[in-house]
Amino acid sequence: MNKKKILIITSTLIAVIVFALPIGFIYVLNNGNPYTKYIANKYVPKYLEAKGYTDEKIEESHYVEPKHLINKDFYHGHYMVIFKDEPNTTYYYGITKKGKQVQQFCEKNRLSNGITEIFEGETKHSEHDCKNSLDNRD
Repeated sequence: MNKKKILIITSTLIAVIVFALPIGFIYVLNNGNPYTKYIANKYVPKYLEAKGYTDEKIEESHYVEPKHLINKDFYHGHYMVIFKDEPNTTYYYGITKKGKQVQQFCEKNRLSNGITEIFEGETKHSEHDCKNSLDNRD
């Protein structure tokens, strides 16, 4: 290869990197990590189905990106679920970094008199071995 072709290839590569990195960074800030979203959408619905929660029992469920730091043992994204028989309570599920195990977080959101509050009490769909999403987040 001659020097001119090497210079053009190098310049093009540098230009792509200079433009792609900020665009990728902004995308992740606005939409969350695509890998975390992928594993949440892959593992949590299977977990819920194994627990007996079918589409008929779930009012709404999808991936959400928390705006605060969470437990370092879990991937950052959550999977939120609202059950039809408890429409004012939102449950959150996370995936562990080691073993990709799905676990329910103890914190739930409850809508009461137009105000959303975070609580950890027992509810209809609470799991006994839930994990606290606000622990271990140095």
